[in-house]
Amino acid sequence: MADERFACLLGKAAIDVWADMPRDVQEALFETAMKDRAADREALARLLHDRHPRTAHPAVNTEE
Repeated sequence: MADERFACLLGKAAIDVWADMPRDVQEALFETAMKDRAADREALARLLHDRHPRTAHPAVNTEE
C-alpha cells in the first residue's frame, strides 16, 4: 500500500529533523501520532529524547 509506505517515509523524516522543529510543531505531531495509543507514548518520547538530547527536559541543577 502506497499510503503506508509514504507514512513510514514521512515518519522517519520527522524523527530525523525532530530537533529542528519548533516545539509547538513537535507537540502537535507527537499528540497526533499518539492519539488512542497511550501505551506507546513513553516509548516514543524516550526514542525522541535519546536521539535528540536537546529536546529532553534540562537536568535539575542541585549544586547551588
